[in-house]
Amino acid sequence: MTTIEPMPVITPERPRKSFADTLRNGLPKLVLAPSFAVILIFVYGFILWTITLSFTTSRILPVYKWGGFDAYFRLWSQPNWYVAMQNLAIFGILYIALCTAIGLFIAILMDQRIRAEGVLRPIFLYPMALSFVVTGTAWKWFLNPGLGLEHTMRNLGWESFTFDWLVNPNMAIYTVVIAGVWQASGFIMAMFLAGLRGIDGEIIKAAQIDGASTVSIYRRIIIPLLRPVFLSAFIVLAHMAIKSYDLVIALTGGGPGNATELPSTFMYSYTFNRNQMNVGSASAVMMLMGITAIIVPYLYSELREKKQ
Repeated sequence: MTTIEPMPVITPERPRKSFADTLRNGLPKLVLAPSFAVILIFVYGFILWTITLSFTTSRILPVYKWGGFDAYFRLWSQPNWYVAMQNLAIFGILYIALCTAIGLFIAILMDQRIRAEGVLRPIFLYPMALSFVVTGTAWKWFLNPGLGLEHTMRNLGWESFTFDWLVNPNMAIYTVVIAGVWQASGFIMAMFLAGLRGIDGEIIKAAQIDGASTVSIYRRIIIPLLRPVFLSAFIVLAHMAIKSYDLVIALTGGGPGNATELPSTFMYSYTFNRNQMNVGSASAVMMLMGITAIIVPYLYSELREKKQ
């Protein structure tokens, strides 16, 4: 009986990569490596360092003596911290709501294919090109009762005109809202305009053929389709609201008194002016937790949609 031997399995040889191919594949990694190292050290490294300091007894200078949760207990016993959180709630809610509403309204107007769109779009976007320090300084001059809006209106003959929000402790936080909304609304407008231009025109035409009014089309079709843009705008604005520092310092300096104190100004004050580095670090960790609580659900929803 003749046995048939199995044919030997021949494994094809992998083609050898040339030096040019290796260089082509490794060049992007080589170019990105310095930036990745800088981000790893100066962003995530300092985040870990700040968290570490919040559990120490550091005062003027970093001291790596374990202090437990003492800094957090002291933080939440500070009246200024509650004022800062209250001001952040007022500023954040108004800032996000007004920027979103104004940005969407302007985007809808710009989406009507007006002739001056090429001129108006850079005008609306220009404030975002300015630094927050420049914005705060400009609005400080404009709202200053002695030389700004109030002074100008009285020189024009309106002697009873009063606008003292900048020096009024009860209204000062709203001047920060005004300056912030003025700067960010154009950027949000650009986000919504990009979303509007990405909507399939056939859907709108079909709704118009069915007799739907313009208001109904926007309310039932267009605005629901802009949900990802709304979410992205919320994330961007919430992040900017939580870390707002230079705008407040340039506009009001945190005053009058502590009327415009925010967590970011509280953190700087306690770390560098009051020499309580551990309390300042604890407030920074609280801000980080706030930003994380906003960004993580957003990333989870984005990744979940991509998997589906």
